[in-house]
Amino acid sequence: MQNFDAPIPGQSLTETPGNRPYERPPEIVDPEEAIQMHLTRLSQPKKLTAVLDMLELGMDIRSMTTGLLRSAVAEGIHTVDVSLLIAPVVHEFIKTTASEAGVEFEEGFVNEEKEERERRKMAQAKAKRKLKKNGYLEGTATEEAPLPVDGEELPGDTLGMGDPEPQGLMKRRGMM
Repeated sequence: MQNFDAPIPGQSLTETPGNRPYERPPEIVDPEEAIQMHLTRLSQPKKLTAVLDMLELGMDIRSMTTGLLRSAVAEGIHTVDVSLLIAPVVHEFIKTTASEAGVEFEEGFVNEEKEERERRKMAQAKAKRKLKKNGYLEGTATEEAPLPVDGEELPGDTLGMGDPEPQGLMKRRGMM
């Protein structure tokens, strides 16, 4: 019977608007007041200890900041647009506090250079597998001529492949 205790689809549309805290006007509309409120809250010893503990357990600062600000929106304290405006300040406060406390942390932002290097490595490995499958990399050819790394270009015909023998329609029509 517990499966049937959940709300049915569309049930929220039958409730009277304004019953939820986020459906009413927010308590704080000024971003500076919202920053003060959040920094005051985060400076309390219990909250600060909880934040640092979560960082030590592996939660990143970006996720923590997002969670704190979303809960404030859900409680009707401020709106989503105020959250977007104050997020960098709250993020920096948590980052600085964690650094001063000596807690190791992840910021939670994507390192685009690192991802690009990983994509290149994967593409190189895929190309190498394909070349081996097609018989172009046999014996010591892989040791003599490595694939390029991070934007390097290969000089000429380093893999000793030469021009591949035409196959299929190209061979029959004498196009190569």
